[in-house]
Amino acid sequence: MTSLELRHVNKNYGAYHALRGIDLSVEQGEFIVMVGPSGCGKSTLLKSIAGLETISSGQILINNRDVSTAEPGDRGIAMVFQSYALYPHMTVAENMGFGLRMAKRPKAEIDAAVARAAKILRITDQLEKRPKQLSGGQRQRVAIGRAITRSPDVFLFDEPLSNLDAALRTQMRVELSSLHAELGATMVYVTHDQIEAMTMASRIVVLNRGIIEQVGSPLELYRNPDNLFAAGFLGAPRMNFFPVVADDVSGNKVAVSAPGLAPVIVELASGATVEKGATLTLGIRPESIHVAEDASTDAAITGRVRLVEHLGRETILYVDAGPLQCVSSESGTGNITVQVGHVAGIAADASINLRVDPREVYLSSQGEERTITARKPILDK
Repeated sequence: MTSLELRHVNKNYGAYHALRGIDLSVEQGEFIVMVGPSGCGKSTLLKSIAGLETISSGQILINNRDVSTAEPGDRGIAMVFQSYALYPHMTVAENMGFGLRMAKRPKAEIDAAVARAAKILRITDQLEKRPKQLSGGQRQRVAIGRAITRSPDVFLFDEPLSNLDAALRTQMRVELSSLHAELGATMVYVTHDQIEAMTMASRIVVLNRGIIEQVGSPLELYRNPDNLFAAGFLGAPRMNFFPVVADDVSGNKVAVSAPGLAPVIVELASGATVEKGATLTLGIRPESIHVAEDASTDAAITGRVRLVEHLGRETILYVDAGPLQCVSSESGTGNITVQVGHVAGIAADASINLRVDPREVYLSSQGEERTITARKPILDK
C-alpha cells in the first residue's frame, strides 16, 4: 500500500526553481532518507509534504488522499525538527500531549497516548520534568514522543540529530531505527549525514538542484550509482575521479589510461558503447586503491605520500601522483585519496606504488555523466 505519493511536484520562489518535477512513491512502513548538498531542495521538499510550504504545481497524496492544499494539521503528518521546539514552561508530559490537547481529545486518551510514547522512548521517569532539566538526547526524545502521540500517517524528520554530539547521534540513530521497527510507521527523514542515510534507510533519495538523481537501497546506491553525482556524493572519503582516454575497445571491455595511470581494463554495461579515443571519467573509491607489492608488474599509479591520517581502524593516505590529477580531490589539492583498512606503517613523503581493482571502478561519459560500467554485486559471495 502506498503511504505517500508525490506527483510531479514543483516549487518556485520567483524565478528560482527549487523543486523540479519530483515524482516519488513511498510504501507503507518504509524509512525514506533524503540526502543531498546544501540548497538541493531536501528540506523544501519535506516542508512541502508537511504543508509548511505551498507547492507551485503537482500533487501530494497521503494514503491516497490529495493533501496538496490541505492545512498542515489536516494532513495526517507529524514533524520533528532540528531544534527541539519544546515549550519551556510545560512539563515533558504536557509537551508530548500538546497536539492532542489542541485537537480537544479527551484527557484519558491524552494520558494514555503520552504514557505509551514515554514507555517506547524510555522516558517514563522524566514526565514531570521541564525541558531545561533534560539533556539534548532526552529533549529530542520528547520531541519524537510528541509526534508519536498523534499517531500520524507519516512521520517527517528534518535533521533531528544534528544538534547532538557524536556519541548521542550514534545512540539516537540506533533508537530511531528500533522505533521505526516497533511502530511500523512510514518515515521520511532529511539529513546531510551519510552514515545516518546508509544505516537507517529502507531507501535513499539523492537530490541535486531540485531533482531526484537516484532512488534505491543504501547498498544499491553505493555499489551501482547511476551517475557521477550519486557516485561522488555517497561515500566517505569521497570517490576519486580522473579524466581518462579510451585506448582500446574490444567487445564489452574498454582499456582506459591517463598520464600517470597505467591502462585499466573496464567491463561495460550491457548496451553501452565507447569509441576509441573518447574522453571519459574514471571513478575509483578510496578503498578500491591498494598499496602494490611490485611496482614493475602490479602498479597502476606511482606517487608520493603527502599526508597520512591514522584513524585507528583504518589509515587515509593523500598521494601526489604527478601528472595524474584527481578532479574531485578530498583534500582539494588534486591528490588521490587512498583508504587502507588497517594501521599502515607508511610515512609522509614516502614513495608509494598503487594498484587498482578493475572490477571496482566506475566509468562515465564526460558529456552525459551517466555510469556505463557493468553492474556490481550488492554483496560479496
